[in-house]
Amino acid sequence: MANLKGKVALVTGATRGVGKGIAIGLGEAGATVYITGRSLEPSDGLNEVSGSLQETQLAVEKAGGICIPVQLDHNDDEQVSSLFKQIQDEQQGQLDLLVNNVFSGVRAIADASGKPFWQSEPNLWDQVNNVGLRSHYIASVLAARMMSDRQKGIICTISSWGGLSYIFGAAYGAGKSACDRLAADMAFELKPNNIASISIWPGIVGTEQITKFAEQMDQSNAQKTFVDGYNWETPLLTGRVIAALAEEPNIMKYTGKVKIVAELAEQYNLVDQNGDRPVSLRSLRFLIPFTFPALRKYIWLIPNVKIPWFVLLWGMLQSPKI
Repeated sequence: MANLKGKVALVTGATRGVGKGIAIGLGEAGATVYITGRSLEPSDGLNEVSGSLQETQLAVEKAGGICIPVQLDHNDDEQVSSLFKQIQDEQQGQLDLLVNNVFSGVRAIADASGKPFWQSEPNLWDQVNNVGLRSHYIASVLAARMMSDRQKGIICTISSWGGLSYIFGAAYGAGKSACDRLAADMAFELKPNNIASISIWPGIVGTEQITKFAEQMDQSNAQKTFVDGYNWETPLLTGRVIAALAEEPNIMKYTGKVKIVAELAEQYNLVDQNGDRPVSLRSLRFLIPFTFPALRKYIWLIPNVKIPWFVLLWGMLQSPKI
């Protein structure tokens, strides 16, 4: 397990899902973790996918970390600026890690499911990409100002294979592709300041929102391979991987690149919450059973061989599976 005692991290959008898992993973390593979200206290339970900063704080502290919740809306630049001023003042200018995770488009994507983009209102773009792309840029600007003063730091942007293949519609795909490009271009400009910028691709993560979304999706044959939980990850695996990256002495070798959570887990010998390690989304052990579910009973015969990126891109563009 990584040792991040004395390190300061910020995870945006950490009331539930991947953000909560990342915060807990950093807490396991002993980091001081600032977390953001719109809900400070637990709800009354009427919302099945509710979460709160206080609940995440308790989980991080139980895991061994220090957690500082900050209630804010990432649509409001002034609130975000105030957050970074708070970190500047409380941590004497130290910010070692920013994780751009906040995303508010799941509900909008679910509502638009099954419809081509022109049958949705144009503001679907804003619902998917304002808090989920623009917010990453704003947070990165403010974090880079702090990190450049100390000539070190890491910015991880949570993205998705949706930037490479059709998954949840045009607005989602464009946003995720832009996240990857944002991470790469920021890396180019940050490199002289010894600040790494990395795009992180989790696999299929069984978050509260995704689980509910999967239940609501049209159960067509093409979608069953997504919604039945095959090779799903928990949010904690992404947290453990990012904690390992935060302690990586040669982190600049990753800057500007897309890194897949399952592959980093294999590299750092990390396991998920249940003790398993999912395979990479570009592994034959994932792709063949994903495409042909009947072959899952022979999974032990399928080699865990990763295909090149260009082959993955060609195959996904030719035959999207979701």
